[in-house]
Amino acid sequence: MKKGIHPDYKKVKVHCACGNEFETGSVNDSLKVEICSECHPFYTGRQKFVDKGGRVDKFKKKYGM
Repeated sequence: MKKGIHPDYKKVKVHCACGNEFETGSVNDSLKVEICSECHPFYTGRQKFVDKGGRVDKFKKKYGM
């Protein structure tokens, strides 16, 4: 490998939106993710439904349905 052209690979903390933190390797200083293995429905077996501000109701109200 050539010297001086590769980024510095270091251990960083990953912060999830659920509050979970874990350590991994990366060239970035820190990582922020929206979903991790502690809160992902595939790994936890729990389904989490997120209402997107009543989009269906907003559509029905707008078009008089």
